[in-house]
Amino acid sequence: MTTTTQRADVYQRVTDKIIADLTRGVRPWHRPWQAEYAAGRITRPLRHNGEPYHGVNILMLWAEAEERRLACPYWLTFQQAKQLGGHVRKGEKGSTVVYASSFQKTETGTDGQEIEETIPFLKQYTVFNAEQCEGLPERYSKLAEPPRDDLQPVERVSSLVAVTGAEVRTGGTRAYYAIGQDYVQLPPLPTFRDAESHAATLLHEMTHWTRHPSRLDRDLGRKRFGDAGYAMEELVAELGAAFLCADLGVTPEVREDHASYIDSWLQVLQQDKRAIFTAASHASKAVDYLHSLQPMPVA
Repeated sequence: MTTTTQRADVYQRVTDKIIADLTRGVRPWHRPWQAEYAAGRITRPLRHNGEPYHGVNILMLWAEAEERRLACPYWLTFQQAKQLGGHVRKGEKGSTVVYASSFQKTETGTDGQEIEETIPFLKQYTVFNAEQCEGLPERYSKLAEPPRDDLQPVERVSSLVAVTGAEVRTGGTRAYYAIGQDYVQLPPLPTFRDAESHAATLLHEMTHWTRHPSRLDRDLGRKRFGDAGYAMEELVAELGAAFLCADLGVTPEVREDHASYIDSWLQVLQQDKRAIFTAASHASKAVDYLHSLQPMPVA
């Protein structure tokens, strides 16, 4: 499953699915949101051991869950289900996830010297949602307790941002990150539809904040407003905000200007089938960076 043709098929299949959703005006990374499982009302897709998926696998499994109306966030391989004492129900169709790896290839150059080259490739494997399985331990089907009245997801966002030391200014009518002066600007909270919309917008701008040269130094070729580099950076921030919202239990807002962004993202994706993989990878790195700034939990 690692031939050039098969690798191209993965890139093309994932890109085609996302393009189809965007063409319908739907941002696939803003759904689905789990409502009943103990793992969380809103969460990233999780491996059998509870470890969250990263990069493009998040988008692939969110899309699969939405299409099949699956609410459980856990995904397992056929063998993992067996090892846990359960099994995949007969007739269930699996979902593809990918794993980026590489191998070393040694060739002899024209001068007779051996040259070692690193060849990247994508490995595909199949997973099944816990809802497609039977006989799994209770934790895979346990339902959540009723939501607590004191649950404050916005406070968790505020805490995450405060620890980073990022300068967040309030005022005006636009949300943006000013890389030259290195600050995030947000309109006042009362101007947003609700507190979660404010929080999701803040996480979008905080993803932009990670691109500063003193942090991840992310340069996607952005030269001017509206060009391909600008669209890619906005896509990274959009995905980063969605991943952070999943981590923090915040329902992401639907931006009123998302239609114009969708047009620019479509142009990028249609020109480069690897673009969504690249954007998702950068978004995951940004999210990991923001999480890495947080204090370690007390044992």
